[in-house]
Amino acid sequence: MKIKRALLSVSDKTGIVELARELDRAGVELISTGGTAKSIRDAGISVRDVSDITGFPEIMDGRVKTLHPLVHGGILARRDHDGDQKSLTDLNIPLIDLIVVNLYPFLEVTKDPSVSLEVAVENIDIGGPTMIRAAAKNFAYVAVVTDPADYDTVLEQIKADGGVNKELRGQLAVKVFQHTARYDAAVDTFLSARILAEKRLHLDYVEGTELRYGENAHQSADFYRDPKSQESSAANAEVLHGKAMSYNNYVDATAALEAVKDLPADRPAVSVIKHTNPCGLATGNNIADALERAWQGDPMSAFGGVIATNWKVDMGFANFLKGDTVKHISYSIVDGEPVAQEVPGGKFVEVIIAPDYSDEAVEFLKSKSKMIRLLKTKKTVQQDTKTFRAITGGLLVQDRDLRLTEKFEVVTEKQFPGTYQALAEFTTVACKHTKSNGIVLGREYAPGCFQVLGMGAGQPNRVDSMRKLSIPRTKENLLREFEDMNIGGDFETWYQQEIEKMVLVSDGFFPFDDTVREAASFGIKYIVQPGGSMRDKDSVQACNEFGMAMAMIGCRHFNH
Repeated sequence: MKIKRALLSVSDKTGIVELARELDRAGVELISTGGTAKSIRDAGISVRDVSDITGFPEIMDGRVKTLHPLVHGGILARRDHDGDQKSLTDLNIPLIDLIVVNLYPFLEVTKDPSVSLEVAVENIDIGGPTMIRAAAKNFAYVAVVTDPADYDTVLEQIKADGGVNKELRGQLAVKVFQHTARYDAAVDTFLSARILAEKRLHLDYVEGTELRYGENAHQSADFYRDPKSQESSAANAEVLHGKAMSYNNYVDATAALEAVKDLPADRPAVSVIKHTNPCGLATGNNIADALERAWQGDPMSAFGGVIATNWKVDMGFANFLKGDTVKHISYSIVDGEPVAQEVPGGKFVEVIIAPDYSDEAVEFLKSKSKMIRLLKTKKTVQQDTKTFRAITGGLLVQDRDLRLTEKFEVVTEKQFPGTYQALAEFTTVACKHTKSNGIVLGREYAPGCFQVLGMGAGQPNRVDSMRKLSIPRTKENLLREFEDMNIGGDFETWYQQEIEKMVLVSDGFFPFDDTVREAASFGIKYIVQPGGSMRDKDSVQACNEFGMAMAMIGCRHFNH
């Protein structure tokens, strides 16, 4: 389809003079309006005013200029329809082959929360959406461009063939309807809030891809990307290797990445996630050390898990994942007693997500597994602030939990050593990303390097999370360390020495003092909790009774 006549009317004039100049050189007749016509004419390019076509002047400060049958007839006419062609001839309507229009900047103007209703309304475009929708509907014959980024692509085809092919016209038409949908949604959201005092939410997700299945094999699933999000995420990551991501891969990779994003960026950190819970979290002097310590948090659960790090993956990291070819002995605590068990020596993981990889590490991990997914995250340039959760018949929207603490107030007679605050913050991060009711035990295993040793998650009450999960897991891990390092002496004595150095963190406050008393029975000396219970004083009193230190951070981290 040859381009003989084009109508140009843009709010964003980026590149419009250059486009007009090239269209003029290609022999395209140019029609324009208001400021756009002035810009083109001032550049020495020949252009006709729309009023020359309609025989009607622009009126009402430009509110009415293109809303005319002689314009829209030229856009909507079907080239192979006898009736349409007769109307063109009878009414002397000129065909328009190319529409270049972008809309009044309503979206940009309304980003300012203080913008007046009057200013916002004046920036609602009427003629522009009408023209581009008409052209998009008639894409079989008309090309329409709304994005300056598409100017060069359109020009290339016009220069080569004198026209725009149907494939590109179709693609441009789809962009029009996407654009007007977002535009109308923004108008609806703004006016509903200002006039009706009613909150409206329009979600716009793109690039939908079908996943093999959802959480379970009988559930279908798709993945959609938020085009506005610029934050480092699994959704925006570059896939370097591995088979396609699954529903659970996306969920777990997100959980893993969010955990390490909460830790200081100046030291290597690694999270190992299984079913969204951090079965391992650690920092280290190097990334291999951090990975090993994170893996030791729960080696059995780590197998088949997802790993995230804030550091460049190197060969030390990769070599650790090579693992042993034989099974090794681990321990479970059953009724307070250690029970030896064989666990896989290999280090199979589903996903690794990291900001960068060495070439050697990538090649090594590729050779290790054809299936392992290697994701490279981009640098965060903007932080998303809302989270969404669908429920039957509705959608829950909340601010992201981007805060760690409100304070760090020691409320007991026993104090936290100054060096313990960093450990407390690390363990709080781990607990924040653990499913409620969460109890996490963390330690400093080397100066400035921290490790989760016991995690209890997803229980109906916090006492069970500690008694049945986090404390036994801590003891299992220390028993394995005691054996592997040939520490010697009596394990129970060494274990008590180690547990007294740890910090226990709870995601929510203690409604009673039972959690404190249970913790005391296991030898815990340091506790961090949000505070805010009507019975806080009971927990404080219990701590003082047992010689324990407790800090309240004033910030709850439920993670349902």
